[in-house]
Amino acid sequence: MISIGFLLSPRFQMMALAALSAFELANQSAGETLYDVTLLSEAGGSEKSSIGSRLETVPIGNAAFDTLIVTGALEPEPPSPAMRDFVRSALGGCRRVAAICTGAFVLAEAGLLDGHRATTHWFYARDLQKRFPRVKMEEDRIFIIDGPVWTSAGMSAGVDLALGMIEKDFGAELARSTARKLVLYHRRAGGQSQHSALLEMDAKSDRIQNALDYAKRNLRSDLSVEQLAEAAHLSPRQFSRAFRAETGQSPAKAVENLRVEAARLMMEQTRHPIDVVAAETGFADRERMRRAFLRAFGQPPQAIRRSAREDAAV
Repeated sequence: MISIGFLLSPRFQMMALAALSAFELANQSAGETLYDVTLLSEAGGSEKSSIGSRLETVPIGNAAFDTLIVTGALEPEPPSPAMRDFVRSALGGCRRVAAICTGAFVLAEAGLLDGHRATTHWFYARDLQKRFPRVKMEEDRIFIIDGPVWTSAGMSAGVDLALGMIEKDFGAELARSTARKLVLYHRRAGGQSQHSALLEMDAKSDRIQNALDYAKRNLRSDLSVEQLAEAAHLSPRQFSRAFRAETGQSPAKAVENLRVEAARLMMEQTRHPIDVVAAETGFADRERMRRAFLRAFGQPPQAIRRSAREDAAV
């Protein structure tokens, strides 16, 4: 049986508790208690969440756990000296230490992320990098495993982290079974992006949404303004004006974002050569794709693929 200490930060965010359902349902799927979870807080007793509801907890102390998971709050706050010291000492006694969302700030304060690859909620990622420059921040990841240290993005990504632990501990079939019971259509891999180009563009009218859908289905085409305008049943001039008003981007920039997103998935999930990925996603050549990756992610395609393979190997 694997013991998990689930450490609640002051004013913890309730969504972090969703990860507990993954461990609960893994037990149910297996028909035995594979995971035993203890809710912890600094002083124990009733701990108040960010929304005001409370949970009963056990005080941090000398209890040993296989896994320690630190939750986050809506906004990162420095941990107390006692909590920082507890987390710092945990790595010596635990097989792995993890953080959900802004819980990564607690790990960073304790020095556990120094020299490690890590992620957190995209909104706070650059703040963490600025405050803790020794952390190798990868702000666009769902979750990251670097040795005994696990970190996840915000909110629902804690469930993906928990499913990743279940898969590592007991195999892919149990993780899939647990995901089905959670009504997740698939388990997101750690290397998957936190962002979606289509969601971020947030078209308000059906006409512009139709143009975006057309672009996504036809990335190998030229996707000129004229083509997109035709899909939207607008003149090119009307289309360009309406598109920028609704999405905040030019049509050309939007198409590049869709192509980069598709190319990234191909780099992470397939072994196709870079030239093939570039052709399939509508880039004229691998150099144009490389420049687009640098603009979007600050890394070339090869680095994205390498990170995905490292995650898969772990």
